[in-house]
Amino acid sequence: MMDMMSSPMMAMLDKEMPGMDMMMMQQCIESCSACEQSCTMCADMCASSGMEGMARCMAMCMDTADMCHATMRMMMRPSGMDAAVMMQVLEACMMMARACAEECMKHDDIEHMKACAQVCMDCAKACESMMGSMKMMMAK
Repeated sequence: MMDMMSSPMMAMLDKEMPGMDMMMMQQCIESCSACEQSCTMCADMCASSGMEGMARCMAMCMDTADMCHATMRMMMRPSGMDAAVMMQVLEACMMMARACAEECMKHDDIEHMKACAQVCMDCAKACESMMGSMKMMMAK
């Protein structure tokens, strides 16, 4: 995985958002990306398994993947970012990831569900940390 912090793109983000913890932002972007991928794969595995009673879990995974994608993309476009809106998006992503993790854990006897739940919880923690970082930046 490319270290975004050393990339010219991340350097540009740093100029757009003075005072932002760019390492925290990188971690959150990477966590959202991992969650998007994990949830997409989990939903696909559920769909192809033919198991009964997986519709809610598949839907939660697909919705979480979409939310993570949108959150990640918004963090990569700081020039038009409204900090209050970004905080709300991060909170929604955190809540969606937690809800998805809870749903996947209902099926924790299935390995990919357990793995997806862990990635979702990691994403929720990264979003929460990013919100904390943004609150500190906004308070300055």
